[in-house]
Amino acid sequence: MFWLALFVFFTFCFLVLFEYGPSDFTTGFQKEGQRIEKWVDHKIHPAKGKPANP
Repeated sequence: MFWLALFVFFTFCFLVLFEYGPSDFTTGFQKEGQRIEKWVDHKIHPAKGKPANP
């Protein structure tokens, strides 16, 4: 499990580095982290009033 978590973390870092570059890595890391957090939150707590399966 440790190696899987490490792989996911470094893959995330590589993608942020590739997309934002080394000069903007920290802000890109924060932006993408918030984006993933928002996505996970929507998956765990779906919006009320919408059917789960249309």
